[in-house]
Amino acid sequence: MGLKNLNKNLIQAKTAKKDEFYTQLADIENELRHYKDHFRGKVIYCNCDDPYESNFFKYFAANFNAFGLKKLITTSFVPSPIAGSQLPLFEMAGLKPAGKQPFKIEIKQVKDLNRNGAINIDDVELLLRQDKNAATPLNGNGDFRSDECIQLLKQADIVVTNPPFSLFREYVAQLVEYDKKFIIIGNKNAITYKEIFKLIKENKMWVGYTPMGVDMLFDVPKDFADEIVANKKEGSGYKIINGVLKARAQAVWFTNLDIAKRPEKLVLYKKYDPKEFPKYDNYDAINVNKTSDIPMDYDGVMGVPITFLDKYNPEQFEIIGINRHVEDNPNYGKRFTINNKEIYARVLIKHKKKVKK
Repeated sequence: MGLKNLNKNLIQAKTAKKDEFYTQLADIENELRHYKDHFRGKVIYCNCDDPYESNFFKYFAANFNAFGLKKLITTSFVPSPIAGSQLPLFEMAGLKPAGKQPFKIEIKQVKDLNRNGAINIDDVELLLRQDKNAATPLNGNGDFRSDECIQLLKQADIVVTNPPFSLFREYVAQLVEYDKKFIIIGNKNAITYKEIFKLIKENKMWVGYTPMGVDMLFDVPKDFADEIVANKKEGSGYKIINGVLKARAQAVWFTNLDIAKRPEKLVLYKKYDPKEFPKYDNYDAINVNKTSDIPMDYDGVMGVPITFLDKYNPEQFEIIGINRHVEDNPNYGKRFTINNKEIYARVLIKHKKKVKK
């Protein structure tokens, strides 16, 4: 193997490792409980989820009947040996342990197989023991871009998962190409990606229920956990909970399903004061540092933090663009400045209706 290929493989391996953020069940429950009506009668596909590790699979499998799902499909790619895996599902199904071969699990119904009067994850475990067709090896590698997984994607009504952050642009592009509804987790900085922001601006994608300021913690493989401890500070890069390292990530939920919070109108109380809201050196807009401080009486363009998208009501505000990629930015690709000091990413907005002075 040449040096170039070796370096490429090392980079890919490092990236893959840093994509292995396993979502906590509590975070999944807190977000997805708002979408129950969307799930009824639908085919749910979790296409970046090793069922041996995935809490997405556990959540939907345990609530299969409660949500009235038509079908649940889960496919794995490159699993991770996290200590204390949630469910030894593959062993129960008589298959090889996760990590040695990609799998597909397809559930069409869950019955009270243990006859205890309740239907839950225990019945799913029994189902996988008894139905050898429920969990089967994939022919390919389980990559969401593979032909095999694309065929499964075509069957899906709603895709729900935590995709690899490093492939987020490509992942979302595929969902758009196949016109799929989705609830997914991405890095907060993905909002600033040109391709992603375009979808937000066009109201084809928006932030979910969980506020962007809520701390999301993830399970990670041990070697990555060791690397985090060596290079990051506790509290900012990770937290130790009950003796287990939980990695912090600037994560946010994205969806294109209608959600109740989008029609909520943001209540404004501030009035425009040029001393409090300076204009940018290189763009005709005022700077607003907090969403709550948006002046209610300013008709022009305003630059607000990306966390504004938590409160964005498309009937109240118009999104013009994002600073680096707004079309009339004279320094296209660069951020705005105030007194020659660069300002962090700003979403450019205007009041939808003419405001009263």
